[in-house]
Amino acid sequence: MATKTYAGVAVDVNEEGYFTNPSQWTKDIAMEIAKEEGVELTDKHFEVLEYLRNKFNSGDALSIRGINKSGVVDVKTFYQMFPGAPMKKATKIAGIPKPASCV
Repeated sequence: MATKTYAGVAVDVNEEGYFTNPSQWTKDIAMEIAKEEGVELTDKHFEVLEYLRNKFNSGDALSIRGINKSGVVDVKTFYQMFPGAPMKKATKIAGIPKPASCV
């Protein structure tokens, strides 16, 4: 298992840089990861990140369709907020493992 340092804290990550221990996540860490991913976080971003973390913690599968039905943000906005690979970027910034639906 690898570690990476964000905001002065060493966190456990896999070979792709996704957290293996989501409890190590903080908002300060999220801001540093977002900067690496080219995303400037707003309050709306943090709403999405909290939604993803809550879904993950409850054992629910994460999907783009679920984001659209979340009531937090629609799919078009989600893609604008996390351009390129939105679910991959969002879950990495949220400090949770990459969903199985992401290749």
